[in-house]
Amino acid sequence: MARIRHIALVVKDLEATADFYEKALGLTRSKMSEGPTAKRIYMSDGEVNLALLQYKGETGSGLKDAQNFVGIHHFGFQVDDLPKQQKQIEDAGGQFFFDLGDEDDDDFERKFRDPNGIIFDINYKGWAMTTGKKTAKDPVK
Repeated sequence: MARIRHIALVVKDLEATADFYEKALGLTRSKMSEGPTAKRIYMSDGEVNLALLQYKGETGSGLKDAQNFVGIHHFGFQVDDLPKQQKQIEDAGGQFFFDLGDEDDDDFERKFRDPNGIIFDINYKGWAMTTGKKTAKDPVK
């Protein structure tokens, strides 16, 4: 079963946007960090991770003009069985897009495009600050 646990927004100002969601909606925030494709701050209500992103370029984002895009970029599902879910996605017409990290990494995401070209991702460990988040020491199915 897949559970929505992640929504990613590309924003112009990470700190100002995080301040807004923290003050306006009471979301909890992480410190700013940087991955291979983007700078990010994670926000959460405890169930869903809202990733505020600034992409470095087209790699991983699929955006030709990553520096000027603002808006909802993708969403993500925590799944129980990564290979089984990938097969189900591809059998339904989804196309593999990009792996962010290695499967054993805590922040790993496998990205796909749906038949409309919309990006979504799956992982089996969940996202930071969300219900069901597994860590490296948790058993993996």
